[in-house]
Amino acid sequence: MSDQDPPADRPLPPQGGSPQGNPPGNPPPPGQPGAPSGQWQQPGQYPPGGQYQQAGQYPPGGQYPQGGVVPQSIGGPFYSAGLVILLTIVTCGIWGAVWSYRTGEDLKQYNNDGFGGVLNLVIFLLLSPILMFTIPMEIEKMYQRDGRESPVSPLLGLWILLPLIGNIIWYVKVQAALNDFWLSKGAQPA
Repeated sequence: MSDQDPPADRPLPPQGGSPQGNPPGNPPPPGQPGAPSGQWQQPGQYPPGGQYQQAGQYPPGGQYPQGGVVPQSIGGPFYSAGLVILLTIVTCGIWGAVWSYRTGEDLKQYNNDGFGGVLNLVIFLLLSPILMFTIPMEIEKMYQRDGRESPVSPLLGLWILLPLIGNIIWYVKVQAALNDFWLSKGAQPA
């Protein structure tokens, strides 16, 4: 044993960070001494604004950044349920692919996570029924992070079992949930 090694009967001093061994600048996880308090650190809840925290990283005092980019207006061909349904029918589904891309981009820009437009488009082209579950899932997370109950859930995707009319019902519910959320965040109505 060298003269720089501590005696075996004494614990090693921490090397930066907290006494619990957390990296410098990172407080301990919730429930441990010195952990920041905040309502969004309970299991199963999401922080407002869509900012996931990496394991062991918690902002001071439970403060989370606000959400990302909100569409300026919910007018036009991407946010009008009737117009999207009409364009999807007239273009034999092509507008549905465009809508999936745009919706994925809107969600990703606000949440700072999720599939995004390109992956939504690929899924639409290869396995479009999957989107009937994933888009409501992303919307549900967005509402939960904002501390609100979501009007949609991934189970909404089961409307695919009712051909044609099920797709229309699904779309109307999803678009209504999106429009309501964007309006609550300052988007201008149509």
